[in-house]
Amino acid sequence: MVFDWLHFAIVLFLLAGFLFACGPLILAMLFAPKARGGDVGMPYECGMVPYGSSWTRWGVNYYVYALIFLAFDVDVLYLFPVSTAYVDADGWVPFVKVFIFLLFLILSVVYFWAKGVFTWPRRIQ
Repeated sequence: MVFDWLHFAIVLFLLAGFLFACGPLILAMLFAPKARGGDVGMPYECGMVPYGSSWTRWGVNYYVYALIFLAFDVDVLYLFPVSTAYVDADGWVPFVKVFIFLLFLILSVVYFWAKGVFTWPRRIQ
């Protein structure tokens, strides 16, 4: 295999990309001030003295609610390119496809509502 200018350019760009990614990290390790003690080790170093532990327990409802939000957010974002692509389509087939998709979204909201996912407990344990 012959090493030509294309291979040299590829190796040069890989090296430049590696230095671009790792260079600031290495420079920060070498030249950043290293302060120890005082309020630096405290969680949420914002001028207020924290009380209690920084490791608090959260209820699983927060995470479930966040995951459901992300799932529906992605599904709704799917509707934007579909609506632009189906503008030029003829007939009722694209409308029925989008309606079936929205029907599954609505059924999943009804299912989650019936399971009690959207109701918050009074007290998180």
